[in-house]
Amino acid sequence: MSPEQLTQRAVYERLAPGTPLRSGLERIIQQGNGALIVLGGGGAVDAICTGGFELADSNFSPARLAELAKMDGAVVLSDDCSRILRANVHLVPSAAIRTDETGARHRTAERVAVQTDKPVVAVSEDRRAATVFFGQTSHELENPTELVAKANQSLQTLERFRRRLDDALERLTRMEVSDVANNRAVVTVVQRAELVRRLGAEIDRDAVNLGASGEIIRLQLADLVQGVETQRSLTLRDYVRPARTTTARSALDALGALAVAELNDPSRVAAAVGLDDLDDHVRPLGYRLLASVPRLPENVRNALTGHFKDFQKMLLADVAELDDVEGIGTQRAVQLRHFFDRLLDATRAWAPEIA
Repeated sequence: MSPEQLTQRAVYERLAPGTPLRSGLERIIQQGNGALIVLGGGGAVDAICTGGFELADSNFSPARLAELAKMDGAVVLSDDCSRILRANVHLVPSAAIRTDETGARHRTAERVAVQTDKPVVAVSEDRRAATVFFGQTSHELENPTELVAKANQSLQTLERFRRRLDDALERLTRMEVSDVANNRAVVTVVQRAELVRRLGAEIDRDAVNLGASGEIIRLQLADLVQGVETQRSLTLRDYVRPARTTTARSALDALGALAVAELNDPSRVAAAVGLDDLDDHVRPLGYRLLASVPRLPENVRNALTGHFKDFQKMLLADVAELDDVEGIGTQRAVQLRHFFDRLLDATRAWAPEIA
């Protein structure tokens, strides 16, 4: 998670149901008033403030915020939202900052957020709703009851996506061991892992917006997304060769930049991550399958893939050949040979199912 995302998460947590700031916003909405609240002070904010008055040693409380919001001007809070710094302030951001908002309050909020890099909350008295602007983004605070229903529905969708991902991973394993893997099977895994990751991120945001009420949702989410990013990364590491202009790291970045419509196009995904024709036969290096070997350190996995450079060669190597790899040792070589034998035996049982 990037620093920008961490900052956004902190803003959502501060505005979650049950927090003092959210309670203040709810009071404003209940009173039928509008409001403009800047969540942070400093030079950039002071430079666009005119009129109003400054408050000394005024600790934040929901009641104080609601009372001060009855005046026409904006309210400015400290960065940690523990104090009220200004009230009844007229904000004058640059008119050159582009905004798609139509209402004067929301236009001002968006421009102030962009110009000062501070979160700004606009409360609409007509729609009785609060919207938080932060940088180039905006998010309307949803009703907790509706948010819980939405999150639960999304969890059900995520559960289906995770089952489809697990099926794709199992199929790819069978194809890799049988030496019939192709780029299409690889792309299917990468597509589904990325969809699970994105939906999980949306549910996580909803859970954060729910505050303490979202704890159960977060627990369910953690179980459903466990290991997904690792599987996605290891799959790309297996197939995106260093000799290409695309590296596994840049492939992940390119994947994250795809729109949902593009993500549903296998050819588009293959091109983005640096894979060739979807039906081309390919062999992995073995990173993903080696990650499932118990107590096998990463440096040993790297030594194995670097030595064999082809999972099929590793899969069919005898104990002596495995022992030749630096850092393996006889005991670990025997363990690996048993692991590979179990993979081969399982794949023989699956063989009729592989198209």
